[in-house]
Parts: sequence; C-alpha cells; structure tokens
Amino acid sequence: MRVFVTGATGFIGSAVVQELIGAGHQVIGLARSDASASALTAARADVLRGSLDDLDSLRAGAAASDGVAHLAFKHEEAFSGNFAAAAEDDRRAIKTLGAALAGSDKPLVIASGVANLAPGRVVTEVDPGDVGTAGPRVTTEEALIAMAERGVRVSAVRFAPTVHGAGDGGFIATLIAVARHKGVSAYIGDGANRWPAVHRLDAARLFRQALEGAPGGTRLHAVAEEGVPLRDVAEVIGRHLGVPVVSVSQEAASEHFGFLASVVGADIPASSAITRELLGWQPTYLGLIEDLEQGHYFD
Repeated sequence: MRVFVTGATGFIGSAVVQELIGAGHQVIGLARSDASASALTAARADVLRGSLDDLDSLRAGAAASDGVAHLAFKHEEAFSGNFAAAAEDDRRAIKTLGAALAGSDKPLVIASGVANLAPGRVVTEVDPGDVGTAGPRVTTEEALIAMAERGVRVSAVRFAPTVHGAGDGGFIATLIAVARHKGVSAYIGDGANRWPAVHRLDAARLFRQALEGAPGGTRLHAVAEEGVPLRDVAEVIGRHLGVPVVSVSQEAASEHFGFLASVVGADIPASSAITRELLGWQPTYLGLIEDLEQGHYFD
C-alpha cells in the first residue's frame, strides 16, 4: 500500500513512517521544511512539499496514495492558547483529504485523543464524547465519521495523553521541566487521578493496523495502560531529579503548573479492550513508569 502521511516527521508520525516501511508499505511524507524533507529521505520515504494550509498539496498527496495517515496538527498554535483555531484548521485538512478519497473505499486514519471525553470514568471506544467537555476534538471526529457515507474507510485513533518514549517533548517532558524549575516534583491533591499511557512504538503499530484493516467509521484507542496515578509519575520524577515530592492544592495548581494545571489534575482513564479485540493489537513495549525509570527523560 502507498500511504500519504501528514505529520510524518513528528514524535509519533516518524514512528508510524518506520512502522509502515518496515511492514513493506511505501510512504509519501508531507514536509514543510528542508529539514523535514531530509529526514523523510533518510527514512526511505518519498517527499511531498507542503503544509496543512496548502490544500492543493493535501489533495495531491491523497490522490497519489492508497490511503492516508493524518497526524499533523498545529501544536504550537494550540499550546499558545488558540486551540480552537488549530482544531478548525485540522478539520479543514481532514475534509480536504476525505474529499480526495471519496468513493474509493480507501482508508483515512486520523490522530485524535481520549483526554476529557468522559472525565472521572473509564472511556471506551463507543463513547463519542461530549462537545461541551472535549470541545473541538469531538466535532472533528464527528466530521470524520460522516465521511464513511461518502465511500471513505475512515477511523480515528485516539491516543492516550501520554504517548511516551525516547524523544518525547509532550506532557511528561513538561512535567519534568516544571519540577526542575520549581525544585519540587508535584501532583495535585492526593495524586490518585489517572492518565492513560502508551509507548510511541505501540501507538505506531496500531496506526498501521488501522490503515490495513480497521472497519470504516470506527474509533480506536491507542491505550496500553488504562490509568497511571499522577502521584506515581511525580515520585519517579522526584527520585531521578533528586527533588522533594509534594502535593499542591487545586487552588495553587495554576500558579505551580501554568497551562498544564487542568491536565495534571484530570482523572481521564481509558480502555482499549474493543480495539484489542477488533484488530488483535497487543502493546508490547515498556509501560510509562518503566520507561521513566530508564532515565532517558532526565538526560
């Protein structure tokens, strides 16, 4: 299969490219810079220059493929406080890709997430999520699933908020940076709230399996661990950095963690039982705590 991959040089996307090529597929990677193009060439992928704002490049990539893996997202814009705008650009890109594949029954697999879909209870693949709680992410998934009626084999891979592994610059790396800056490794309240987690290489394998055989209109969960207590994460970080592990109150969380406070305090466990049964996906790499204990996050 010839697969067009957006976000092909990102933390997860680069693993998906390697997973696809290792399984015998060809890859066309979207590159918006010379550095990205060079990285794709080194990975033995073909290069298509363009960006999420260049809809013509998205159409061309989809038209030249047997399927599309969409992992690109404007993270810088989202983390600067403009998540709604980044999500709208994402939906526009997805609609463009879907229109290019209409009537072909080719797969279009997008990256989504499980965070905040059903806070406080274990979310499953059949939970569509509440727009009032999860906002733009739910709207994006709904727009994707609707494309199944247009002859596109669509599926959404919902990633755990902690996709971990060497090179991770996400939530875990940010928690470590906060602990270094503050001189303490903190959790909120009793720290019993849970984050689901998955190793990037397990997540990449699921993305490949979704492209190869996920039924149209499905939601899949890239979740290896249903929920890791945040206190456990803070304790490992504190030990490796040699700083005290402390609790901060909900009222003091924003001052301590900044924009990350709402995530650090969230209880967002998730199951992947349906995904495992449907596709035979079985995570095999290190869990989050074991990965942290390897030490590479603290180099």
